[in-house]
Amino acid sequence: MNVPNKPNDWSAYPDAKGRFGDYGGLYVAETLMPLVLELDRAYTEAKNDPSFQKELAGYLTHYVGRPSPLYFAERLSRRLGGAKIYFKREELNHTGAHKINNCMGQILLAQRMGKTRIIAETGAGQHGVASATVTARFGLPCVVYMGAVDVARQKPNVFRMNLLGAEVRPVTSGAATLKDAMNEAMRDWVTNVADTYYMIGTAAGPHPYPAMVRDFQAVIGNETREQIQELEGRLPDAVVACVGGGSNAIGMFHPFLADETVKIYGVEASGHGLETDKHAASLTGGRPGVLHGNKTYLLQDDDGQILDAHSISAGLDYPGIGPEHSFLHDIGRAQYLTCTDDEALAAFQLCAELEGIIPALESAHAIAKLPQLAKEIGEGGVIVLCLSGRGDKDIFTVADALGRTI
Repeated sequence: MNVPNKPNDWSAYPDAKGRFGDYGGLYVAETLMPLVLELDRAYTEAKNDPSFQKELAGYLTHYVGRPSPLYFAERLSRRLGGAKIYFKREELNHTGAHKINNCMGQILLAQRMGKTRIIAETGAGQHGVASATVTARFGLPCVVYMGAVDVARQKPNVFRMNLLGAEVRPVTSGAATLKDAMNEAMRDWVTNVADTYYMIGTAAGPHPYPAMVRDFQAVIGNETREQIQELEGRLPDAVVACVGGGSNAIGMFHPFLADETVKIYGVEASGHGLETDKHAASLTGGRPGVLHGNKTYLLQDDDGQILDAHSISAGLDYPGIGPEHSFLHDIGRAQYLTCTDDEALAAFQLCAELEGIIPALESAHAIAKLPQLAKEIGEGGVIVLCLSGRGDKDIFTVADALGRTI
């Protein structure tokens, strides 16, 4: 492992080649190369165009419902007996998760580029619902690739996508989960490069997606900075978020990277345990490799073949992670913890019972680490957790795991 130096200027990443240290980059088929270079140019122009930013801000306010609240989880804080815990409530956004922040930015960019067809991939269905929502709003056809296993365990979101007019294409290859859905979306994109825009949902994939998705999701961390200073008069001692591909986490983390007093924690899904082959902890249990157009930490066998991931949470069931997280892991700016399926289930129930909030199973992974972090930060400290989505979609999975019938 080639550990890069700690940067003096976080805005320098990614570099001109789309790299975060050793990670990221652009590993795509020759057919796609002109398209991703066109996308990079279009995004750079849009990012620096005040009219694009004004239009995006308007939709985030009046359609998505931003800013999302920063909520003091008083009973949970009291139960854990350590630091004060706040939730950044992304589950209160339109569509019920943070995914809509990125989709709103990308649909405006797709329109600016003159694209007339949208494709997307989804695991838990939240990115698929957000993609279907914005394509309905702007009148564009949408195809969402989704693993057949995820189609079965996320039925409510599949129905929502259908209601919104999107075509959901079940993917039966491989483990029939998020990795396989992304493979099929990539194949579609290669075949239909002229009119199709690929709306990637996480901070992974070929450059410029990791940086672009991060920038659209950074609204989470930017709002948190302002809100916590209004409430507590200072920055938090720690921020924490669940990590699959890592879009909600990098959106929360990035605006705090230069604040050395703020500790940063990501939580990976360790499924049935790291000692088994049923987990999705790419950083803790993987090693660097190339997948889906970028170099990053991946679950691999000794021959470099990608292993199937496992998590009770469909949104974390991915064998890789965004390249900026790999970079932050190597240089030690962020610490990445792990959480089993059982720990996430317990946290899911605890949050519902103490705060009256049913969190997404993805978010429950981060909540499960709060007892450890609250004790570590200590009394008088402040922790902000990104509550990335609501758990309505997960009630069938949770009921089945608890042996209950709905």
